[in-house]
Amino acid sequence: MTKTEIRHFLRFRDLDRAEFEYLFGRARIIKERFKRYEKYHPLGDRTLAMIFEKASTRTRLSFEAGMHQLGGAAIYLNTRDTQLGRGEPVEDAAEVISRMVDIVMIRTFEQSIIERFASRSRVPVINGLTNEYHPCQVLADIYTYVEQRGDIRGKTVAWIGDSNNMCNTWLQAAEVLDFNVHVSTPQGYEVEPERAGLYGTAHFESFADPMAACRGADLVTTDVWTSMGFEAENDARAKAFADWQVDADMMAVAAKGAVFMHCLPAHRGEEVTAEVIDGPQSVVWDEAENRLHTQKALMEYLLLGRIEK
Repeated sequence: MTKTEIRHFLRFRDLDRAEFEYLFGRARIIKERFKRYEKYHPLGDRTLAMIFEKASTRTRLSFEAGMHQLGGAAIYLNTRDTQLGRGEPVEDAAEVISRMVDIVMIRTFEQSIIERFASRSRVPVINGLTNEYHPCQVLADIYTYVEQRGDIRGKTVAWIGDSNNMCNTWLQAAEVLDFNVHVSTPQGYEVEPERAGLYGTAHFESFADPMAACRGADLVTTDVWTSMGFEAENDARAKAFADWQVDADMMAVAAKGAVFMHCLPAHRGEEVTAEVIDGPQSVVWDEAENRLHTQKALMEYLLLGRIEK
């Protein structure tokens, strides 16, 4: 990638395997520098605009702190407080905002919103979360697995619960990085291949029984039963997902050395037991921290290209 080429990260498959391997290497270097309190400011005088239609703790903190640590500045924009919340076309906002900053992160509802913004943006656009995808989270999750257990190629990830944006992104990642995903959802909440952006099923297998999906898995992961924007379905989902709680029995049938992940926030006693999320196989806190370092590597790459140092 040249410095003048504009690249976006709107879904996981926007980058290829070689680029992800590069990002994992950069994340390791950047994290080590951070732990040593070593100043590293490759993005001095660069500005990130963070546009939030959906609120978040981890996304805002990791991007804002990350840009500051790289020597740049971050501006928080909530759509309720901008013309975007008063009917300004997304395309018009993209034309203006991208002339004033160097990179944009958007956390919104429909994927089409961020696609429309990127189509008119003069600068890189990063998907901080949409209803369909959450590529920054899965980038951090896979880096965490690599950091803890090594190469994820050929490994098996068990996804237990809703076929939501996280599930969709794991499925895309499996195609790009050549691992397998076992998905177990209640009836009526199955994966929709077109919505997930899948090209095939070679890396994906469905299981009616969540225990069967976990058997032999190297990584077991889940998410809340009701994603943001679907709160009206809370009661129905609580009944439908009752048997899809990740517990010690599921982790016991996973592979030796298997880890548990959750993108957070978590509801102990719903999608996961306290015994699991607070237990020795859980890496959720490392996973959360790694949002910071992988996103720093991503922003550095989208703005500067490959750094060989």
